[in-house]
Amino acid sequence: MSVFFHSHIVLCFFPYKGVHCTHGFNRTGFLISAYLVEKMDWSIEAAVAAFANARAPGIYKGDYLKELFRRYGDEEDTPPAPELPDWCFEDGDGDDGDDDDGNAVGPQSGPSSSGSGPGKRKKEKLKLGAVFLEGISVKGVTQVMTQPKLGEIQRMCQEMSGWDRSGFPGAQPVSMDRQNLRFLEQSPYKVSWKADGTRYMMVINGRNEVFMVDRDNTVFHIANLEFPFRKDPRVHLSNTLMDGEMIIDKVNGQPVPRYLIYDIIKFNGQPVGQCDFNTRLLCIEKEIISPRMEKMRNGQIDKTKEPFSVRNKPFFDIHASRKLLEGSFTSQVSHEVDGLIFQPCGRYKPGRCDDILKWKPPNLNSVDFRLKITKVGGEGLLTKTVGLLYVGNYNRPFASMSATKELKEYDNKIIECTFANNSWVFMRQRVDKSFPNSYDTAMAVCKSIQEPVTKEILLEYVDRLGVQAQNRKHPADPDAALMPPPPPKRPNRAVP
Repeated sequence: MSVFFHSHIVLCFFPYKGVHCTHGFNRTGFLISAYLVEKMDWSIEAAVAAFANARAPGIYKGDYLKELFRRYGDEEDTPPAPELPDWCFEDGDGDDGDDDDGNAVGPQSGPSSSGSGPGKRKKEKLKLGAVFLEGISVKGVTQVMTQPKLGEIQRMCQEMSGWDRSGFPGAQPVSMDRQNLRFLEQSPYKVSWKADGTRYMMVINGRNEVFMVDRDNTVFHIANLEFPFRKDPRVHLSNTLMDGEMIIDKVNGQPVPRYLIYDIIKFNGQPVGQCDFNTRLLCIEKEIISPRMEKMRNGQIDKTKEPFSVRNKPFFDIHASRKLLEGSFTSQVSHEVDGLIFQPCGRYKPGRCDDILKWKPPNLNSVDFRLKITKVGGEGLLTKTVGLLYVGNYNRPFASMSATKELKEYDNKIIECTFANNSWVFMRQRVDKSFPNSYDTAMAVCKSIQEPVTKEILLEYVDRLGVQAQNRKHPADPDAALMPPPPPKRPNRAVP
């Protein structure tokens, strides 16, 4: 009320006063409408309509409208939020956009459904000074920052994926919980280890036209990386899109960057993403890796001049899960392994995919938040500084944590946190991300923390599926137990 009193006095002396928030619609409209009601005796209906008429489309977030009518009228009379004009989808600045899971952050502040449904394409954001691979300098890799090339590669990646929105189009897994664990027996799956790497899609569009696209939709040009066409090695692949991750292997104590390809969406213009996963794995091995290896053997590709090596990431029958977690496998892999990925054998789907499951040990389950260091207090309370944790598609803080001296360095950055001893714990900054996880993803992680799928639960479940599959393959004869024993052999009484 003190704000309204001060504003009322100021307006008596100065007839023009500016009121603005980030975009000048929701909080601005809320304040002006409330002022018109409390100080000018307007009805809330007239105040909201007048603001919308003066600054179209007016207040476009439903919860702001609902709160105004709850305070100054009847909440049941709240009008629907207006349809957004085209400029809202063309301007990529501000808080609206896609979160890190490919979900649109739209006009509503509450959680939204996930998926890659149709939507208008927003202007892509440009992240200056992007880092290709944290902790190591990779030769021959440069960020693409000029148009029209930047937009061409971004659109090419999106269109080849079948993604009709802005942002990164890659398939996004969800955390495994005790409910979606059942998916493993409902349809065919493959499994591989989950590397602690950096996600990249690769666009190949001819010789010296190889590009990598990260989760921020930042584009990097990759020099000196060749992908020959198997049927005619003199021809370079084009119109090809792959999915994978950059990892750093330790070889003789030295860091070696590698790109692990684990999926392919387009091959030389062919929509192989519509094929089953086993066919796509075969395509990667036969059409991508083998032609490169052949040219290396012939001395036509000098791998020492390439910025990084390229390998296919193998997937196995899900019954190999125990060996991946308990055997000598982890000691044979030269990079960090932090879980398993269970991949369905269907076609490639862009955006969040509820049937691609990632399993981590419960103590490693984490959420990527946007941290905002904020001073909080109240009447009769001392002001203290806390770290508020925000997720996509949710305007209010999702959680909070103590603002230590170390944590204050990451204000407004994306940080990864685990949950331990009933509180969120800082792990690291995610320099490869500009957006937090979505509300849906954060809730899914919380669910997996509350009802964890431990290693014992997972392996016992997978082993049981293996026994069931074996029984279906070699069913026991149900009549075997009912058959009488064979008659004893008669002694041979023949006379010699």
